[in-house]
Amino acid sequence: MSKIAASIEISPKQAVESPDLEGLFPSGTRVYITDVGTDTAETLSAGAKRVTDMGYTAVPHFASRRLTTKETLETRIKMMTQEAGVTDVLVIGGGLEKEAGEFDASMKVLETGFFDKYGIKHMGVAGHPEGSPDFSDEVAIEALKLKQEFHNRSDIELRIVTQFGFDAEKFTNWANGLSAHGIDLPVHLGVAGPAKITTLIKFAAMCGVGNSLSFLKKRGGAIMTMAAGFDPDEIVNPIEENALSGNSAIKQIHVFPFGGMKKSAEWLKERGSWNA
Repeated sequence: MSKIAASIEISPKQAVESPDLEGLFPSGTRVYITDVGTDTAETLSAGAKRVTDMGYTAVPHFASRRLTTKETLETRIKMMTQEAGVTDVLVIGGGLEKEAGEFDASMKVLETGFFDKYGIKHMGVAGHPEGSPDFSDEVAIEALKLKQEFHNRSDIELRIVTQFGFDAEKFTNWANGLSAHGIDLPVHLGVAGPAKITTLIKFAAMCGVGNSLSFLKKRGGAIMTMAAGFDPDEIVNPIEENALSGNSAIKQIHVFPFGGMKKSAEWLKERGSWNA
């Protein structure tokens, strides 16, 4: 039976130092490298180079509101492409209430033209199926429309990569409802990998997905127990069914490995997603 493909994300420290990384994922797997503002451009680039050298597709994050100047942005992109072999990136808002410099939105980063200039071929942009505490649903849709327009006039292939959540029906309805707004970008839906419930609750609170977590708790034992932990298949299976129906905007899942990248990699291998 066909399975939906998957990408995964890791920290810069894991990208640079983890002894478990080599051979953990299939060759070509998109491995996203997070940027929470605590690592230097040099560290992020070194992590991306190591991931690339291992045969994966490194996808470094560019958190727009954490960037300071156009010069800093261009330097980082140049470093990523020329030193680390990066051709794929994720551009997100960055979550700060007040921007650190010149960029208060990801579109301003895209409009610099630097990603085109330095040969970026693929790009993920953020999607929020259950909304965001930072802006309204209407603002989020308008932002995606602008990114659709950017995709239409750029040589870069865009996709939407979403925050994780636990309401599969809501997420699939959101993804497939984008076409009504003139948005036809492929969607990679975020899901949490296997994890302890206490870990999942902590990250859900940090990432602003409280509504989805409430839904998860209401489902109760079908998805999780305090003893057994969280079973992602209860979320992924209906998403996968929709994605493989032949008429879906959903093209794959993006895994947040809160229980550890090895545990998520083992789960994906067991369910067959690594072989999709």
